[in-house]
Amino acid sequence: MLIKRKRGWEIPESQATPERLYFSRRKLLGAGASLAAASLFPELANAQRASDVPDPTASLYPAKRNDKYKFDGKLTEERLAANYNNFYEYGTSKYIASAAQQLKIRPWQIKFDGMVEKEQTVDIDTLIKAVQLEERIYRLRCVEAWSAVIPWTGFQMSELVNFAKPLSSAKYIRMETFNDPKMAPEQRPGFLSDGNWPYIEGCSIEEANNELSFMVTGAYGKGGYKQFGAPIRLMQPWKYGFKAIKSIVRVTFTDKRPVGYWEKLQVQEYGFWANVNPEVSHPRWSQASERDIGTGERRPTVLFNGYGEYVAGLYKDMKGERLWA
Repeated sequence: MLIKRKRGWEIPESQATPERLYFSRRKLLGAGASLAAASLFPELANAQRASDVPDPTASLYPAKRNDKYKFDGKLTEERLAANYNNFYEYGTSKYIASAAQQLKIRPWQIKFDGMVEKEQTVDIDTLIKAVQLEERIYRLRCVEAWSAVIPWTGFQMSELVNFAKPLSSAKYIRMETFNDPKMAPEQRPGFLSDGNWPYIEGCSIEEANNELSFMVTGAYGKGGYKQFGAPIRLMQPWKYGFKAIKSIVRVTFTDKRPVGYWEKLQVQEYGFWANVNPEVSHPRWSQASERDIGTGERRPTVLFNGYGEYVAGLYKDMKGERLWA
């Protein structure tokens, strides 16, 4: 850009930590046994991904970075981001990277149904080749008050909407992940939600068509990151991370507002919109600040995670709505 101005989501300028740089011994000891093991064996996730069926889209990575979403700040080191994840199909621990390798991401199909011109089931590789992949650096803010800065690869969600050809009467998009207890043992009945699988999430058509809404197919210049929700997940960086559904197999267009997994389980704590707001606390903790998993430092949380200039207008006329989780 010819004119550069700081946006709210920018963090103090510093050099990105090289991917190959190891942690100091002190950081390893402080990170706990699971994180230490992941740090000592940084090639583990790559090796496990390589054991899968070959990815026909592998040559599309790394994709060109979209500089519109570039920022002067420090990326979260890949080994940290790849080994600190929520993926409840594989456990409640943050260190589920190894367990998530049970996820089989080829073959993979996505069903488009509901209020569309024609229902269809599409192979993931057909979909990826029908769109334009790019890289975007986005902040990730978890409702649990931790955050990261990650270079995601994928395509704008509006392309997914156009691909599906929804009817004009469709107001919302309901998405669901796979349901296979053999592949994801924690999808057993009684775990967390008393058998309330698969994971469900949704958004409005307006949110889906916003330029920030992004369908993620990879990260850190490559695809197939299972713990991130391969082969395709949602990323809406102004919302809390639980809205970013992983490993999607079904996309349904509807005129009824979907009820998400966590909203159904604990409606008093998790709402439909779930936009980031430092002034609205979670019932059990403050949202005023967050812990950066890359630096370990706490920093103030910013409204809409710093992306208000792109998305605030979506909600300006929503009187009486619970806009914050």
